[in-house]
Amino acid sequence: MDQGTFSANFWGVRGTMPTAHPSVMRYGGNTSCVEVQCNGITFILDAGSGIVNLAHHLPNHAHLLLSHTHIDHIVGLCCMSKIFSPDFSMDIWAGHLLPECMVDEVLSQMISPPLFPIPIKAVAAQLNYHDFYAGSELFHKHFLDRGIQIYTYALQHPDRATAYRIAWNGKSLCYVTDVEHVTDELDESLIHFIRCSDVVIYDSTYDDSNFTPYIGWGHSTWQHALRIGEAAMVDKMVLFHHDPSSTDDILDQRAEYIEQHHAGRAIMAREGLTLILA
Repeated sequence: MDQGTFSANFWGVRGTMPTAHPSVMRYGGNTSCVEVQCNGITFILDAGSGIVNLAHHLPNHAHLLLSHTHIDHIVGLCCMSKIFSPDFSMDIWAGHLLPECMVDEVLSQMISPPLFPIPIKAVAAQLNYHDFYAGSELFHKHFLDRGIQIYTYALQHPDRATAYRIAWNGKSLCYVTDVEHVTDELDESLIHFIRCSDVVIYDSTYDDSNFTPYIGWGHSTWQHALRIGEAAMVDKMVLFHHDPSSTDDILDQRAEYIEQHHAGRAIMAREGLTLILA
């Protein structure tokens, strides 16, 4: 947790459900979880099954930024070893639930009998909850002390979702998963949100050729990710949230296309990938 650095480590890159099969092992089968280290602060982007392995490497405090609370993005939280430690604390942020409910209510429903044997109120860690409306800038003493800005954006997804832009020292990383492009036209407001970012992690669940049956499901295609990244002049697009049916061979084909047509400007997310921004 070094001050003066900015990096992203990928612990889960799959969407919808964890996938365990030899055909997906090179890219990984855990669901969404990205660790961001920014000037001495640990951020966790989503708590999919990848957070279980991340937990063994965490300091005693972290900020969890949830895109939304569909099960594949929070399923790892109940099995995250750190929440059973009294020495650990975590601030949990969600921007998609108000005014209907709050994030502590949603997580309490999941981490409680009969779905889980231990109620969330009984875990030893200190969990602090922050609900906000997507579109707000997030404020916390930790961010202000370290010169970090966090901006948010409301995404097109069933039950809503939130994108994040973490900015520090002239560098920025955006996390934009579970977003659907409603038409073939590029979303100008989203382009504005991610414009000129150093890294954008973007939903790439489907392929343009098979997208029609999934309209309304709240996801994007890997080709659309490339198009919007190019329009927004993003330095590096990270194609993320791979469909469970996308095998290593399928993802390799996409990686080969990227190398031929977008070399240096895009990359396929895989577990174990580390990107250094500063």
